Amino acid sequence: MTDLRTFTPREIVSELDRYVVGQRDAKRAVAIALRNRWRRQQVPEDLRDEIAPKNIIMIGPTGVGKTEIARRLARLAQAPFIKVEASKFTEVGYVGRDVESIIRDLADLAVNLVAEEEKRGVRAKAEERAEERILDALLPHGPGQTGFAAPVPEGGETREKLRRMLREGRLDDRDVDVEVADGGSPNLSIFTPQGVEELGIQMKDMLGNLFPQKTRQRKMKIPAAREAFAAEEAGRLVDMDKVRELAVERVEQAGIVFLDEVDKVAAGASGGGAQGPDVSREGVQRDLLPIVEGSTVQTKHGPVRTDHILFVAAGAFHVAKPSDLIPELQGRFPIRVELSSLTEEDFVRILSEPRNSLVRQYTALLATESVEVEFKEDGVRAIARIAARVNERTDDIGARRLHTVMEKLLEDVSFDAPDLSGTSLVVDETLVRDRLGGLVEDEDLSRFIL
Repeated sequence: MTDLRTFTPREIVSELDRYVVGQRDAKRAVAIALRNRWRRQQVPEDLRDEIAPKNIIMIGPTGVGKTEIARRLARLAQAPFIKVEASKFTEVGYVGRDVESIIRDLADLAVNLVAEEEKRGVRAKAEERAEERILDALLPHGPGQTGFAAPVPEGGETREKLRRMLREGRLDDRDVDVEVADGGSPNLSIFTPQGVEELGIQMKDMLGNLFPQKTRQRKMKIPAAREAFAAEEAGRLVDMDKVRELAVERVEQAGIVFLDEVDKVAAGASGGGAQGPDVSREGVQRDLLPIVEGSTVQTKHGPVRTDHILFVAAGAFHVAKPSDLIPELQGRFPIRVELSSLTEEDFVRILSEPRNSLVRQYTALLATESVEVEFKEDGVRAIARIAARVNERTDDIGARRLHTVMEKLLEDVSFDAPDLSGTSLVVDETLVRDRLGGLVEDEDLSRFIL
């Protein structure tokens, strides 16, 4: 059984609040969905398979936090997560990836995720082996030969002396010869018809294994060599068959697929009718249906059942409505939550409250050039006011407007920062008005610049 991290819905919402402002209904919905996964693992096994995930549709304009909520939820649960734009499957004459590639990509991500976890588990042993390899490199050719200019008598005493020096960091400036994998392996391109790309991937893997792994000698400082050896040894210590098995189970029990722009594949998005370039929209929904309903997808890591993967769909639904989706697909998304447009007050909170707020980001970035930037409360509010006003008068792109406004506001200091070392800048309402006021008043200009 996959060990899902256990959080109560209240704890999940509290954690999401650290990164996403507002949108209480959406946070509650995903918190319940995540908790239900843990609950499902606790019920008797004969009932467990019958409990389907309660998939979610998030409805709201761009830039209000739909993707961020899903991404943070996956990180919180340590779950494999993939974001896919549903609209990429709508092109006429579409030649490329079929919808099952969503699950194949998710399986690849899960393998990488589990492999990293397993490598962390064997890190101590890998570092021990790395240390022995460095000592071997320092004592390569028998009696009297080391990486030093003067010969040192051979024997266990010498090796232990070198080990002490190595651990104390006294050899960090030494170079050792390291044999590393050569990245220039043969590049194979396999062309396969649409819908059978997995065959091409498997053929490429099989053919790639026919070529021996090339290595080459490189000189490295000892700290870099230690890291290279430790990574290589960790890879050898990890059982990849076990990793694949755990990864497939993690995808099946805890995987999260975020289907963005799902409104673009709804029938109403084409303005009615099934003629012209939008004829593929319903076809994409029909292709998505088996995966969302529950099916088995063949991947290079083994078959993956999608019955208990959580699907979170999102879209602005300005033109189309959730009811424009085919009934079968609607039925697989029983939870609907609406995310509200962001107000000036929301922007003030977004700029200052989250752990990754833009104010903290820009302060830290410019501090690397020894430029101290201080954002006053009235300056933050002025930035928020401008972002809200531009969103009202042009396209509403939500919190992404703050990035545009901040970049324009700090453009000069960002450019001149290397020459301003040791100086400080106070961002208050006066500064914001002086630098951006003219752009905001000129509506035509603000459309292009803000």
